Amino acid sequence: MESKKVVVVGAGAAGLMAASAAAMYGASVTLIEKNKRVGRKIMITGKGRCNVCNNCDVETFIRNVPTNGKFLYSAINKLTPKDTVAFFEGLGLSLKTERGNRVFPQSDKAVDVVDTLYNYVKNCGCKIVEDTAEELLLENGEAVGVKCKNKTYYADSVIICCGGKSYPLTGSTGDGYTLAKQAGHTIVPLKPSLVPLESKNLDCKSMQGLALKNVGLKIVDTQSGKTVYDDFGEMLFTHFGMSGPMVLSASSHIRDISDGRYNAVIDIKPALSYEQLEKRLQRDFDENHNKDVSNSFTKLLPKKLVVPVLKRWGIPFDKKCNSVTKEERRTLCELLKAFTVEISGFRPIEEAIITSGGVKTTEINPKTMESRLVKGLYFAGEVIDCDAYTGGFNLQIAWSTGNLAGESAAY
Repeated sequence: MESKKVVVVGAGAAGLMAASAAAMYGASVTLIEKNKRVGRKIMITGKGRCNVCNNCDVETFIRNVPTNGKFLYSAINKLTPKDTVAFFEGLGLSLKTERGNRVFPQSDKAVDVVDTLYNYVKNCGCKIVEDTAEELLLENGEAVGVKCKNKTYYADSVIICCGGKSYPLTGSTGDGYTLAKQAGHTIVPLKPSLVPLESKNLDCKSMQGLALKNVGLKIVDTQSGKTVYDDFGEMLFTHFGMSGPMVLSASSHIRDISDGRYNAVIDIKPALSYEQLEKRLQRDFDENHNKDVSNSFTKLLPKKLVVPVLKRWGIPFDKKCNSVTKEERRTLCELLKAFTVEISGFRPIEEAIITSGGVKTTEINPKTMESRLVKGLYFAGEVIDCDAYTGGFNLQIAWSTGNLAGESAAY
């Protein structure tokens, strides 16, 4: 029997996995990528280290996918996080598991992940071509190929793995949505996820470049009073608001953002209880009893944080430490344990790590990743309306859906 022809559009994480899976199941595969190099976005994940996946069980994985997690049950059971680890290690890539079960290459180099996949895809017999997909070819309700800028590629099955709209310099410019729309698919409105947060609070601008380590961060929905995110780690103040690992994670917990709805509440001294902090302040003020309060924070706070804290505290900068009252000290304690910044919005989608939204999941068969509207058309990766929290979960979505789409398309 003649092998099936499969065209995969996009050589990112999902596309590389889809192409290799289809080839391993006997298909003749053409992988179309508009960049000169495959895996451009993989190269920048995990700060250039590539957080390959999260070494967790299936249920934990699903819990970490707030958008349509249950849609992924078949895909994730077909290629679990443990299978992903075994897959890469079987190809000779040494991996290590760090805090939060995050899996990285032993070398801490994302390029090693890309090279491993590229070599595997080539060894599977896939043909990789540099071209830009412009139009999906459809006949009698079936996908029969892709018209590209330089050539038309005919196929029995087409897998769309073009990514989202985040980081457009890596090639994620929304091409997949255009192709999906040609097939009649619904695109759930796009919004950024894992993205820095904007604030109109002028303190952020004055603290631009200040990185806080080992602080607590809560995101509070002021409408419901509920805390939607609570973590401990690193964050960064910027001219537009806030960024850094915790802030990016927090952004994926914020839905229906509107100016003033959400507050970031920072615990600047999470290691100290309220009582311990109050004693610490009293000790610092005693040591600096004849100094102005503005000169007494050198050991307690980073330099860029001093003026914003003093302004919010609301007492004269030249007030002597020995005249600070118990009530004023308590007010300062409350301020340091809950330094609040109002969130006004997300940064643009181009600055997001992940795109939320995409091809509607109810229009895709979760057991095969095939379109329910067009026979022979498959989807994998970020182009689908599924997104997860940070920690390797989004790449796992790409590996698992790519693997399932590739195998299904080859049959």
